[in-house]
Amino acid sequence: MNVVLVGFLASLLAGLATFVGALPILLPINLTQRIQGIMLGFGGGVMLAATAFSLIVPGTEAAEKIGYSRAIAALIMVVGILLGGLFLQVAHHALPHEHFFKGRENCRGKSLKQIWLFITAITIHNFPEGLAVGVNFGSGNIEQGLPVALGIGLQNMPEGLVVALSLISERYSTSYALGISLLTGLVEPLGGLVGAGVASIAQFILPWAMAFAAGAMLFVISDDIIPESHRKGLETEGTIGVMLGFVVMMFLDIALGG
Repeated sequence: MNVVLVGFLASLLAGLATFVGALPILLPINLTQRIQGIMLGFGGGVMLAATAFSLIVPGTEAAEKIGYSRAIAALIMVVGILLGGLFLQVAHHALPHEHFFKGRENCRGKSLKQIWLFITAITIHNFPEGLAVGVNFGSGNIEQGLPVALGIGLQNMPEGLVVALSLISERYSTSYALGISLLTGLVEPLGGLVGAGVASIAQFILPWAMAFAAGAMLFVISDDIIPESHRKGLETEGTIGVMLGFVVMMFLDIALGG
């Protein structure tokens, strides 16, 4: 079995869920900001559970299987997580982008069109998600990777809808909003390809790759998704979404994971 190809395809399907989630903009519906806050929180909850149950726990087990002591395995997780967070921090400072509610960040002047700022923001979000899916499949354990791909796909659907609604509110056309949702989702298979490729090279890289992906995901959750869901007094809605997303992903990991 070609684990790199499987990881790429799984992350591709998860990424395409962003486009599927945006399709309701074709219907005559009106989602309030409260609902959007719940949807964003849901995505954060899924990512948080995936970080713990699908990356940190199996990453620690993978390190122990190689022969590291539990203390060294824990240290690998700590260092890898910090490196993943540092990578996303550098990306945030280097790339101008725009949040759903918060607005522009790291933008010098107004030369960049808003659409490209949105694309950059979602790219920063989606790459670690694809990386997490790819790393899990790169381990060669399909049962371990399946709930991650499914969970990330589920959280991509409300995210895709929020992206599309944000673009339409800025008077972009429906077809344009759908196209951008599709484009941003295609970032994930790139992360999946990198994650699966790195994890499949050598067994000793696997725990490091899992920890790195976990750190990147944690950064996105804490720096972007939770603050965004709390923006404009949406703390309760965001918290409800986080808890719902967490238990859904936890269930998928326990029920489907090997």
